[in-house]
Amino acid sequence: MRRAVVTGIGVVSSLGSDLNRFWDRLKSGTSGIRRIQSFDPTNFVSQIAGEVVEFEIDKFIPPKEQRRTDPFCHYAVGAAKMSVQDSGLNLGTENLERIGVIVGSGVGGMQAFEEQHSVLLNRGPGRCSPFMIPEMISNMAAGLIAIDMGLKGPNYCLVSACASGAHSIGDA
Repeated sequence: MRRAVVTGIGVVSSLGSDLNRFWDRLKSGTSGIRRIQSFDPTNFVSQIAGEVVEFEIDKFIPPKEQRRTDPFCHYAVGAAKMSVQDSGLNLGTENLERIGVIVGSGVGGMQAFEEQHSVLLNRGPGRCSPFMIPEMISNMAAGLIAIDMGLKGPNYCLVSACASGAHSIGDA
């Protein structure tokens, strides 16, 4: 029988992007739902969301790469790096061909999609970024994680809404 082993945990969430802070807030019943901060929600009926507000992207991704990738990928890479650190694995001593990446997601980079849709409507198709698809496709997160860490095992993304995490563990 083959087994999947969770060796470390990385968290990027509305409760925090640090495992200890996340866990403390979760245990104390703190809510990660608050008034939207990433844009002015005044004209919307609902003005609350579970936004990620404490993620320190510079700890995980160089500025040049930040501009070429969607926040969806930023969070995935950050969580993966925290997970490896939490695990205590030394990737320099591991067989990287036996370590793969499976990302479970409900959807890919919606911010990139939204931005490019606005460009299309306001400036025309000739102004759309040729990087739109690589920025938004769901499997980009797994690919970036593997590239960043040099992982050469199986690499893919499961997109099955809320069941994506469970399906990822099952496939592992």
